[in-house]
Amino acid sequence: MRCLVIEDEAETSNYICKGLREAGYLVSACDNGPDGLDLAVGNDWDIIILDRMLPGRIDGLSIVDKLRALGKQTPVIIVSALTSIDARVSGLRGGADDYLSKPFAFSELLARIEALQRRSAPGADSSQLQVADLKLDLRTLRVTRGAKVIALQPREYRLLEYLMRNVNQVVTRTMLLESVWDYHFDPQTNVIDVQISRLRAKVDKDFPVMLIHTLRGVGYRMGAAAPDEAGPPAADAPA
Repeated sequence: MRCLVIEDEAETSNYICKGLREAGYLVSACDNGPDGLDLAVGNDWDIIILDRMLPGRIDGLSIVDKLRALGKQTPVIIVSALTSIDARVSGLRGGADDYLSKPFAFSELLARIEALQRRSAPGADSSQLQVADLKLDLRTLRVTRGAKVIALQPREYRLLEYLMRNVNQVVTRTMLLESVWDYHFDPQTNVIDVQISRLRAKVDKDFPVMLIHTLRGVGYRMGAAAPDEAGPPAADAPA
């Protein structure tokens, strides 16, 4: 895949580019809005990683808007220090396919790129995540299960989105702390257990099929199949 990284923070850009190259991607990078716009519209890319705030009087949303106005449907992931729900909504409604708040773990960025690849397949809906009858609309942030609309708090939304992006995969506590709470250490609290319990009460309560499963000593997994039906978790997975 050919990836374009438009990011003015040198440390962040190097972090992203190094990880992508190690994962086998062909990467080009620039650090300002005008050059980013020229590269984005003048070449064919498989994915664009784009900072929202850029020097040069052209910001990330302007680049996305120009791409979409030209009919280019290149998948775009915005990475930004703007973390509010309003910022995420405006980014997604502005034409981006995904929005990742800084700081982030590279493993999550890579997982989101892979998810976009899957959703870009013929017949896939790139604006929606779905597990069984649970749906999350990435543009409106609306969550439904069957005919029921599920109201979530911002942290619950981020937690659910992360679980759905990693459907049928083991998600450890460390992964959740880094990707949902932006913690790069274990605070030794039950914050994850509490949030999982609240989310499960909203997503699984009154439904015959449980979607959020606890793997004791390992972590969590989202999927319609119970853990014993999905096979054993990966050996030596960190808790």
